[in-house]
Amino acid sequence: MTTHFSGSYGADDVTFLLRPLAQQNFVDVAAKEALIQSGQRHYSQMLSPESAPSERYMRLFDAACGANNPRMARDCLRLAALIAARGQARLTTPLTTPLTTPLTTPLTTPLTIVSLARAGTPVGVVVTRLLRQVFGRDAVHYSVSIVRDRGIDAAALRHILARGHAPESIVFLDGWTGKGVIARELAASIEAFNLRHGTVIDSGLHVLSDLAGAAACAASCDDYLIPSSILNATVSGLVSRTIMDQDMGPDDFHGCVFYDRLGAHDRSQAFADELTALALAQGGHEMPAAPIDAAGARQRSQDYIAAAMRRYGVADVNLIKPGIGEATRVLLRRVPRRLLLRDAAASDVAHLAVLADEKQVPVEIDPTLPYHAVSLIRSASDG
Repeated sequence: MTTHFSGSYGADDVTFLLRPLAQQNFVDVAAKEALIQSGQRHYSQMLSPESAPSERYMRLFDAACGANNPRMARDCLRLAALIAARGQARLTTPLTTPLTTPLTTPLTTPLTIVSLARAGTPVGVVVTRLLRQVFGRDAVHYSVSIVRDRGIDAAALRHILARGHAPESIVFLDGWTGKGVIARELAASIEAFNLRHGTVIDSGLHVLSDLAGAAACAASCDDYLIPSSILNATVSGLVSRTIMDQDMGPDDFHGCVFYDRLGAHDRSQAFADELTALALAQGGHEMPAAPIDAAGARQRSQDYIAAAMRRYGVADVNLIKPGIGEATRVLLRRVPRRLLLRDAAASDVAHLAVLADEKQVPVEIDPTLPYHAVSLIRSASDG
């Protein structure tokens, strides 16, 4: 059985190809971490409960929006311009320079935006709106699950194709890359899907910020605070992280929890509306070129991960999470060992300092850090 819904977004903004689970046995963060690291359970089989953010934390979110929403809106507009170019030529190699002017003639080739839930969902909502309103493109937006070591939700992809969307129209979208794990997972699972189904789907991932140099297309390689990265369900349509529950059949979508009880705290629609308005105000008329050094980002990522594993005695690369977005995820839903900051006074990491204080996580300042922040996850062997 499959289902779809729009969460707390409007029906025109997104269709989540996920199964809302009526009941879910939540696992607390410490127990979940122990099960993951012992190999008894995969992370995708468990969820920890989400609660409403504190007033103190929401003030930090509002400050992050005030400081960085204009940058995020500009990058959404830049990404929409790059995707819109698919109507003139297929994007088969990484693009390093955005368009300098938008397309002025509406193009009839439909685009199927497939965002990766959840981090990609708010970006997908805004980019799809801009494709329609600025670039005159016919675009539809689905948000689907992808899981490390398990791949993309093949049932969701089959559903998209069954609805008449051409394989070549599919564009995968996410918020950012950390180490590039999901970009590589996407490439491998789409290659397998294409072989199995005889399709030609482009596995290239499109992101706002490509720290790992692993995306096919990115608006930047900068580690900046993407405001949506610091909240969970309340900025992502009230949808939980996706889960592969034990009752899932071969034709079922991956599951999720719909947190309607957090509706009073939901910012999903308002956040997307503000970003859209900011992007439309910029108009897309003159978008400055922003060369992307993907190779440099990739080398920087590889060098740092290798050095950090040696320095901190980390045997499992999955325990190192570089960049603001990934560092935030660790503090929100894993058991952190240490938070590394390049500059504790930087406004982009203020929320991390609050989370570290609330969770009593040691903070280390390293001015040589190539990113604003890195989180280390506590290993089971650390005791």
